[in-house]
Amino acid sequence: MEILIERCCGLDVHKKSITACIITPKGKEIRSFETLTRRLVDLVDWIKSERCSHVAMESTGDYWKLIYNLLELEDVKPVVVNAQHIKAVPGRKTDVKDAEWIAKLLRHGLVQGSYIPDREQRELREIIRYRRSIIEERAREVNRLQKVLEGGNIKLSSVASNVLGVSGRNMLEAMIQGESDPSILADFAQKKLKAKKEQLKLALEGSLGPHQLLMLEKQLSHIDQLNELITELDEEVERRTNSGGNRDRHDTVSKSGTFMFLGRNDSRSR
Repeated sequence: MEILIERCCGLDVHKKSITACIITPKGKEIRSFETLTRRLVDLVDWIKSERCSHVAMESTGDYWKLIYNLLELEDVKPVVVNAQHIKAVPGRKTDVKDAEWIAKLLRHGLVQGSYIPDREQRELREIIRYRRSIIEERAREVNRLQKVLEGGNIKLSSVASNVLGVSGRNMLEAMIQGESDPSILADFAQKKLKAKKEQLKLALEGSLGPHQLLMLEKQLSHIDQLNELITELDEEVERRTNSGGNRDRHDTVSKSGTFMFLGRNDSRSR
């Protein structure tokens, strides 16, 4: 069967969780997410990172509305499909998960859906895009911090998977305060990193100059500020996505009766 959509996602939506299956030329991947707003934003971020152009889900109760509202704010086409339509399509194997089956049908152009944006959604779209730009800026600042460490031959990232985890953060704060003894710095290791103390001592044997310590201090402060801003934006996204305006918007969509089949208008009513 002809593949019409190269990168797509199928969602199996429930009250407390969503199972997502993304299919790309590299293969398929299935993940599960809680339906808390922040986890749903994580789901949207994953879908965007895999460059999916279409996402399909069943119109099960009201559970699909929030993820639909979030998806339509991105360069992704959300498609809500009638559950009976999904069941009526032949060829499904018994061991195929719902999300995977929906994704496969979507990939071959066998699903349909509709959406109508309004002012509230456009505002939320701007906020979410701004949030993503801040997340990208945080990643760039973390990279800059790691370059400063490399400039002083501090190889912390070669031992610690996250230089800004609890252990790494404590080590960096100690360096900024003037501590340079690798043994003392390695003692800040916690949990699994404790087993790598000897490696840490070797990795921390570099030397940071006054200007590099100043840069580290300012970079950590900047990252903290970005984290606070992201939290504030998350709260605003949650407030807006849980507001009554979105329910009104869905009523408008439902009453419009406009269907789209992978971009083609279909005038049939529901």
